[in-house]
Amino acid sequence: MIESAVSSTDTEVAIAAALSGADVVRARYRTLHSRIDKGGGDFATDVDVAAEEAVLGVLRAARPGDAVHGEEGGRRGAVGAAREWLVDPLCGTLNYAVGSHLVAVNVALRGGPAAVADPFGGDVFLTDGGSAWTRSGAGHDVPASPTGDSRLVEVNLDPPFPNAPAFRAVGLLAHPGFVEHFRPRVVSTSLALAWVAAGRRAAYVTDGADLAESVHFAAGIALCRAAGCVVTGIDGAPLGAGGRGLVAAADAETHELLMSMVTGGESGESRESRGCEAGGGSGIRC
Repeated sequence: MIESAVSSTDTEVAIAAALSGADVVRARYRTLHSRIDKGGGDFATDVDVAAEEAVLGVLRAARPGDAVHGEEGGRRGAVGAAREWLVDPLCGTLNYAVGSHLVAVNVALRGGPAAVADPFGGDVFLTDGGSAWTRSGAGHDVPASPTGDSRLVEVNLDPPFPNAPAFRAVGLLAHPGFVEHFRPRVVSTSLALAWVAAGRRAAYVTDGADLAESVHFAAGIALCRAAGCVVTGIDGAPLGAGGRGLVAAADAETHELLMSMVTGGESGESRESRGCEAGGGSGIRC
């Protein structure tokens, strides 16, 4: 918890908030919890809700004038607030529900600092909006150093798939070039983005729309950007309104290789069905 809310920086607030949520997630692990159905196979648990309340408690104490958009509770705070925090209190709910440790607590100030806490690994991945670090459980800060050396690529296979049939993540895994250059890992949690920033993964790929504004991805994207990773949509375009998916790569070489498979993997039949033609740059023009 923050000792002085008045003197704390936004980075310190993000860290404290993420850690407060992580404490709840860790303490409630493998205890009986209820499920809250969200439809379409998606659900939350009472642990998601409790962790979000813990995060909100820190944010309200430290930044009472800010708005907060939590995955479970929606947007709270002043309607006209100039600043907004994006909170995913338990990213990887399904993993958690079946006893997996591959989860994270994400807290990001829109356009500013962010923190991703690993409740079980003990690390906090953080950025002040300009640089990124990994803080170990012992309190040691190590500058983020992304690298593609591991050749491990996290691929999110969870629905929805708004860009199918033009892009299918499962098709990327079957691409001959992917097998030649990379090895897949499937975590399906934004903890993977923090790993890209920290040099533990070469890249992360997912479908989706406007992910930069998502409580699930905002903190991880902020980390990757601050660490110097290459972050675009699956079409190679910058993230933003109307964006298509996400490719976060440790370096330009890794990003270029993945984009050649993503944009070059669509069949001519699929392109014709969408009224598309071959183009330069990202490879597909519609």
